[in-house]
Amino acid sequence: MDNEKKVDDFKSVGRPPAYKTAEELTEKIDEYFNEGVKTRSFLLGHGATKRIETIPVPTISGLALFLGFSSRQSFYDYEKNTEFSYTIRKARLFIETEYEEQLQVGNTTGAIFALKNLGWHDKSEVVNKNLNSKELTDEEITELSKKLDDEY
Repeated sequence: MDNEKKVDDFKSVGRPPAYKTAEELTEKIDEYFNEGVKTRSFLLGHGATKRIETIPVPTISGLALFLGFSSRQSFYDYEKNTEFSYTIRKARLFIETEYEEQLQVGNTTGAIFALKNLGWHDKSEVVNKNLNSKELTDEEITELSKKLDDEY
């Protein structure tokens, strides 16, 4: 009997959302950010400055569940509807902002992971000066090295 209740509870989470207008969706998203976001408590400082800070931790998955979606993909699919696209993108941007701010306070590992899953990338640029595969003398290498140092 207990298992049946759990299955029924799970089924109710998977019901498709029924937002008729972007305004209705915006209201529900605002409700999530104002009342539905889970919080985490952290111990900060040492000695006399030691304190517990509680911060909100909004997530895409948390928002999707709060809105009644059965998966993150369903949430993303809703964004494809032009009427709801701006609203969903703005909510996602707010969550990205929260992760980006975590980078500024030293909570980097989880924030970097989350941002990469939201489409951010690590990029390294390599400046390649084409030397036409010519073998260079030591003098030419030194001269080119000085030129590059002056340019950068």
